[in-house]
Amino acid sequence: MNGKIETLWASVEGRLMAMLEGVTDLSLASLNEATQAWCEYEYNQTVHSETGQSPLARYLGGPEVLRPCPDSDTLRLAFTRTEKRTQRHSDGTVVIDARRFEVPNRYRHLRELHLRYAHWDLSQVHLVDDRSGQILCRLYPQDKQRNAHGVRRPLEPLAGNGAAQHGAGAGAVHVSVAAPVAPLLAKLMARQAATGLPPAYLTKDEASRQGDEP
Repeated sequence: MNGKIETLWASVEGRLMAMLEGVTDLSLASLNEATQAWCEYEYNQTVHSETGQSPLARYLGGPEVLRPCPDSDTLRLAFTRTEKRTQRHSDGTVVIDARRFEVPNRYRHLRELHLRYAHWDLSQVHLVDDRSGQILCRLYPQDKQRNAHGVRRPLEPLAGNGAAQHGAGAGAVHVSVAAPVAPLLAKLMARQAATGLPPAYLTKDEASRQGDEP
């Protein structure tokens, strides 16, 4: 295993970093894009002298020993607890650790609510079905100042309304690399950008926004 890691870093230093030596203002975003393009179209597709296979072909042809990992939302939800709260019908809110959260008006007929949250992170509070444990919706902190300046809408009918579901749209991939880079690396990065696929990694800003309100 140590030999494999040493070979990997030797390739990174001898090939990838050598092609970036002429870049004077290399940013983290540019380095990420260059690294992904180099891994996809050179490192993973170069035939090994002993095995006669590329790393990608070796991986795809080998036995499957991986176990699927739950997504971030599932893992985050696994470290929560369920507690019961009484809804205040005057303003449709519940209190968690001295903070008020607004309950959607379609659930205003419920007196007792079952909530799932982590006490160390109240940015993720969910209303759940007490019988099935299914997530019904997400609750957000009450903003009295914003509510005071908002235009009130008529209340929705109570009958026949289910929980709302929102989908997240895919963002466009933007490639901007500071010049000059080695011609081979520039070719690999252009090939990667032409696929239109999103990056195979999350940037620091994107990771911090996971689970935030859209």
